[in-house]
Amino acid sequence: MEEKLKISAARRATLLIFLVCGIGLSSWAPMVPFAKIKLGLNDADLGIVLLSLGAGAIFTMPVTGLLINKFGSRRMALISALIIAFVLPLLLMAPTSYLLAVALFIFGAGIGSVDVAMNAQAVLVQERHGSHIMSSFHGMFSVGGLLGSIGLGFLIKAGLSPTVAAVSISGLLILITVTQFKYLLPHAEEAKMDSTNFVLPKGAVLVLGLMCFILFLAEGSLLDWSAVFLQFSRGFDPSLSGVGYAAFSVAMAMMRLTGDGLIHRLGSAKVVFYGTLLAGSGFLIAVLTPWAAVAIVGFVLVGLGAANVVPVFFTAAGSIPNVPPSIAISAVTILGYSGQLAGPALIGIIAEFTSLSLALGLVGVMLFVVAVTYRHRE
Repeated sequence: MEEKLKISAARRATLLIFLVCGIGLSSWAPMVPFAKIKLGLNDADLGIVLLSLGAGAIFTMPVTGLLINKFGSRRMALISALIIAFVLPLLLMAPTSYLLAVALFIFGAGIGSVDVAMNAQAVLVQERHGSHIMSSFHGMFSVGGLLGSIGLGFLIKAGLSPTVAAVSISGLLILITVTQFKYLLPHAEEAKMDSTNFVLPKGAVLVLGLMCFILFLAEGSLLDWSAVFLQFSRGFDPSLSGVGYAAFSVAMAMMRLTGDGLIHRLGSAKVVFYGTLLAGSGFLIAVLTPWAAVAIVGFVLVGLGAANVVPVFFTAAGSIPNVPPSIAISAVTILGYSGQLAGPALIGIIAEFTSLSLALGLVGVMLFVVAVTYRHRE
């Protein structure tokens, strides 16, 4: 009974760390216009500054994997989550674009580090739990993504200044982190899952990472291009062009929160195969049909199909023989983030020389490739 209570507490604490990461990252999105206006940045300058966030995340991910292997994911989750919380308000206080870039780099470093740490902890908790629960963790991140963006706007509308609203959210993140830290499983438990010898990631880790690259690319493509597609290719009013990504996000969050039961019933292989086929079909439906409402349906299908694929990939990465879970997860996470950061830029280049519909359609084809590749791998 005591062991069950320990695992239950660790599961709850890990869920809340995923929530912290989701809230922290998404809270920055509504801050961007305020920072842009305050610093007088044009779109090109803002785009360059925003690269700092991704650079910080990618820079720290491999380092975090090594540190987790030595000190444990619990300690790294604590440090990383606190970095996110303390830096968040500074993003609005930065007096110059250079200092904003530095703050964003540190913020991104915290995001990247906690991402690796929380997934390593989730793999450990799932191992001790004895059944697939990874989707619920990623579902909580999606919930945090919705709460962060909506919550900051709500606080500002309630009369708080953007900076005070950011400080309020930071306080919440700190409270959650420091109260839940003690319930995360310690490194002594984690070390039992790690290989005693370090092995350079390759083979299965690389294949999983490349497939994760495509899934994150698909998500990043909708984040950056769905509103543009709906407005300029399907005639949506600018005020409604964000509905496509909102529909995708809600579908993904709902599917992830119920995904563990689906994986139990169907198995991981079928969830990846049919999920990527559904997501790929969603992209093609959105770009090949001329009706605006059908495009929204396509984005919903992408969210439903892709929702539980990445959790399966992280579970698989944490179970590769002779590779410490922290190292494998950090490698897969790096490749995944690379897809989310570089993918949308690639979509823009392809769209410039062809069309946005064709570029997004190619993402659907790439998801079909993942379906076939994973089935063959299994």
